[in-house]
Amino acid sequence: MRDQISAALKEALKAKDKRRLGTVRLMQAAIKDRDIAARGEGGDACVSDEDILGILAKMIKQREESAVTYEGAGRLELATQEREEIDVIRTFMPKQMSVEEVEAACAEVVGELGADSLKDMGRVMGELKKRFAGQMDFGKAGAAVKTKLGG
Repeated sequence: MRDQISAALKEALKAKDKRRLGTVRLMQAAIKDRDIAARGEGGDACVSDEDILGILAKMIKQREESAVTYEGAGRLELATQEREEIDVIRTFMPKQMSVEEVEAACAEVVGELGADSLKDMGRVMGELKKRFAGQMDFGKAGAAVKTKLGG
C-alpha cells in the first residue's frame, strides 16, 4: 500500500497534477503521523495496510463532512475541491460494498458468531471491521447488525 502511494506521488509530480499531488502528500503525512504514534506506544514502526485503509476512510469521511459544510455556506469552489480530494483518496481504497452486500455480510457474521442479542453487537462489528476494512460503511453495517440482533 505504501509503495502504491509513493508511486502515485511520483506520477503526480511528473504530471504536474497539483490536486492529486497535494492529496497524496496529505495521505502520506497522515500515515507518517500514525507511524510515529505507534512508535510512541511501543508498537511497530509502521502501521499495517489495514490501518492505512482506516486512515484513508477517515480522511474521506472528513472531506465529505467539509464538502457539505462548504455547500451549506455557499462556498461551492471549496466543496468541489473536497470532492476532488475524495476521488483521489478513493483510488487507493478497495471497491465499496453495496447495501445488499453489506447486509449479507452482516447476516453471515451474525450467524457464524452465534450472536443473538444486542450484547453481541461489539463482537460482530469487530469481526466485520477485521474482514472488511475499507470496503464497508460501518455506520450502515451497524444499523444492519442492530436490525439482525433485534434492536
